[in-house]
Amino acid sequence: MSDLEEEYRLEFFDQEGFVRRECVECGAHFWTRDEDRETCGEPPCETYTFIDDPGFAEEYTLEEMREAFLSYFEEHDHERIEPYPVAANRWRDDVLLTQASIYDFQPLVTSGETPPPANPLTISQPCIRMQDIDNVGTTGRHTMAFEMMAHHAFNAREDIEDAEQYAYEGEVYWKDRTVELCEGFFESLGADVEGITYIEDPWVGGGNAGPAIEVIYEGAELATLVFMSMEQDPEGEYELKDGNRYSKMDTYVVDTGYGLERWTWVSQGTPTVYEAIYPDQIAFLKDNAGIELTEDEQRIVHDAAALAGNMDIDEAEDLEAARDEIAAEIGVDVADLEALVEPLESIYAIADHCRTLAYMLGDEIVPSNVGTGYLARMVLRRTKRLVDEVGVDAPLDELVDMQAERLGYENRDHVRDVVRTEVEKYRETLERGRRRVEDMAAEHADAGEPIPTPELVELYDSHGIQPDMVEDIAAEHGADVDVPEDFYGQVASRHDEDAGGITAADADERFADLPATEQLYYDDQQGTEFEAVVLDVFEREDGYDVVLDQTMFYPEGGGQPPDHGTLTSDDATVEVTDVQIEDGVIRHRTDEELDKGSMVRGKLDVDRRRQLMRNHTATHVVIHAARRILGDHVRQAGAQKGVDSSRIDVAHYDRIDREQVRQIERLANEIVMANVSVSQEWLHRNDAEAEYGFDLYQGGVPPGEQIRIIQVDADVQACGGTHVARTGDIGAIKVRSTERVQDGVERLTFSAGTAAIEATQRTEDALYDTAAALDVDVWDVPDTATRFFDEWKERGKRIEELQEELAEARAAGGDDDATEVEVGETTAVVRRIDAEMDELRATANALVEDGQIAVLGSGGPASDVSGTSSDSSDGTNGAQFVVGVPEGCAVNAGEVVSQLASRVGGGGGGPPDFAQGGGPDADQLDDALADAPEILQAVVDA
Repeated sequence: MSDLEEEYRLEFFDQEGFVRRECVECGAHFWTRDEDRETCGEPPCETYTFIDDPGFAEEYTLEEMREAFLSYFEEHDHERIEPYPVAANRWRDDVLLTQASIYDFQPLVTSGETPPPANPLTISQPCIRMQDIDNVGTTGRHTMAFEMMAHHAFNAREDIEDAEQYAYEGEVYWKDRTVELCEGFFESLGADVEGITYIEDPWVGGGNAGPAIEVIYEGAELATLVFMSMEQDPEGEYELKDGNRYSKMDTYVVDTGYGLERWTWVSQGTPTVYEAIYPDQIAFLKDNAGIELTEDEQRIVHDAAALAGNMDIDEAEDLEAARDEIAAEIGVDVADLEALVEPLESIYAIADHCRTLAYMLGDEIVPSNVGTGYLARMVLRRTKRLVDEVGVDAPLDELVDMQAERLGYENRDHVRDVVRTEVEKYRETLERGRRRVEDMAAEHADAGEPIPTPELVELYDSHGIQPDMVEDIAAEHGADVDVPEDFYGQVASRHDEDAGGITAADADERFADLPATEQLYYDDQQGTEFEAVVLDVFEREDGYDVVLDQTMFYPEGGGQPPDHGTLTSDDATVEVTDVQIEDGVIRHRTDEELDKGSMVRGKLDVDRRRQLMRNHTATHVVIHAARRILGDHVRQAGAQKGVDSSRIDVAHYDRIDREQVRQIERLANEIVMANVSVSQEWLHRNDAEAEYGFDLYQGGVPPGEQIRIIQVDADVQACGGTHVARTGDIGAIKVRSTERVQDGVERLTFSAGTAAIEATQRTEDALYDTAAALDVDVWDVPDTATRFFDEWKERGKRIEELQEELAEARAAGGDDDATEVEVGETTAVVRRIDAEMDELRATANALVEDGQIAVLGSGGPASDVSGTSSDSSDGTNGAQFVVGVPEGCAVNAGEVVSQLASRVGGGGGGPPDFAQGGGPDADQLDDALADAPEILQAVVDA
């Protein structure tokens, strides 16, 4: 019996004549009006009953069902809220993608730290669950992209001692009203509520928990009603299914989820959810791929789809076994069934993945190698692979655009551009990665072992190589591949974890009793002097930490370095070399001690502060200019402000070229010259988000109900840094360089104010020095450098040509110093040629092309085994060897070189057909070459 059994005994159930039963198939407890019901109603305990027999009075499209839901709850006193982006890391730093509607209100609203935008509220939130990727198309019901329709109510207990500690109070409604509203919505669609069952399934996650109810109708789970009301507590009253104990919280939240796609599916009664939600795209894909089914084939596919709901790769490890069961049930051969359904499953997955990509790219996620960008890239590459396999010849950007248009995105040109760019990158990646796969396949084929899953995951993670491509290449080399059914789920799990934002160090216990420091730098950003009282002093290994009651010293944060300066008391003046903040308490690192309780006068290093203010404000200007030039998808991926230069990393799917840099720099300086005001204001979080959206949080998500907003021209961000009063105070902005720090992230390094002038002067100095060295006018440097470079390349080509001609002449002409020896049926030419390694290699190649074994030695500078010249430690010259062997000859070049090099005190080696090496003892070169015939014969005999 569940510890939460009493939590499910609702007045609503009692009044409506419900009884509690235990499912004879799965053992779950459920509530039903049918006293004779023995099963819970959910597959596999029962099958779908709505297919071909829709469960509602009318059929609905996705748009119609969404509006029906939202309107119903609006009519029942809920305020409609606009959906949030699918990139949850825009407003929280612990997750990447939005996977449920409650994500929109975590952690600040659910914890009671800030109020919700409305209470109660209703929303239809686009979500993406990467863990379902391997089920998409196969089960008939799973989608990776979906909308979670929901209604939420945020409550706080009325008997708590300090009600004002939470941003909302009292109870809006709880369990009975939630179930009542759920049934009311069913009734509004003409459903037979007598057929609804409510399964008890306690919810746990992230340290919270609560009773939850799965709502089952016609065999489909259509809603989950979660009553989040508990927190993990070792001494808690309730022990739940995760083995932990929980106790009641002060706040409690109605967290519901109604799957828009499932409701639409049940209203239409189609064989799978995909025909109900992607009818137009599926029709297009089937026609494009040439998939046509006879009436008998359509019947088989239809019957199989009705049974596929029992399949779930998360639970059915053996997909083939599930296929066997379905084939036996409908009376067809399993091979015939797979031949029919697998192309359709790919079509379904393509349609779903295109919707996922439309959400991701439409919400301006930039594909990359990390975070949400990695997940977008993974979906895109898998979709491209499916498109190619099933024979769809439409461009992928066109397929994604179909969904972007249906979803109403206005940045469709951007979406298509990103997809085209990524497809080309994928093609290049496959070309580079093929050799790596071939080597791995050969290695495992020799060992008689399959390529294991971890190596497959790493191949995909590092090179983007899909497992089916690995299978194809491995088969060519006689190797097997171990591909799990949930491969893409395993890959996603590497990246769909917590975003892992910056975590503060544990607070120093000695600061616990100190009050928060008053932050004067917000009241007067231009101020540089102040008075304060020393509250406490802590001795450190490298100085002292001084805590004041108030300060104008800005602590390090948000990528801005701390202020420096001095603190002066009646007895001493100390240098402030670092400033940090911890739980609201600011500590000043000083070189000497101050007396606790003394009055001090603080004075900032004015030049440093002003330069930091210029650079920080310039960061806002630069990213705003970058968004204007590159597109609204550009978002800050990291920043570091400095005194001499600053940098900002931005998410962008392509390289930033020189012309774009010029445009960004020009626009940034236009904003500077416009001398617009830089304003700050404190706004309620909900008001700020409603007015400016989540682009506010470019530099991170600040805590608290009130957030500080900085506006520079049209750029508006939540920011805690210090800024100039007007953009003209920046002086100038110079973009010094761009670089790709990782795929999908570009770095702009720039300087502001006097540092911008100094950076420009350094560049000019380098240019003028170059002009002087070339003895030309500064404006002629580019053309002169190009001409010199072209001439240098031509000389290099001519040298190579002459070396090859010389090598051919040596190979063809006689040489009294050469020794020829028969090795089996092949002639070996042993010769000393005192030349560079390139010339030795060219001569060896010429001899090999003539069908001869080449054994060449040179007494040039001492060499390492690679043939690279280096100075011998004792000042003597070194020896080097090259051995080349024609195809079909039994001599191993690597073994020959190894023995020759050992005679001159070195080493070497290489593949059987061509090798090189050397050593420092050139005096032994001739003796080594004299031994070459004996060495050759010994290698053959071995």
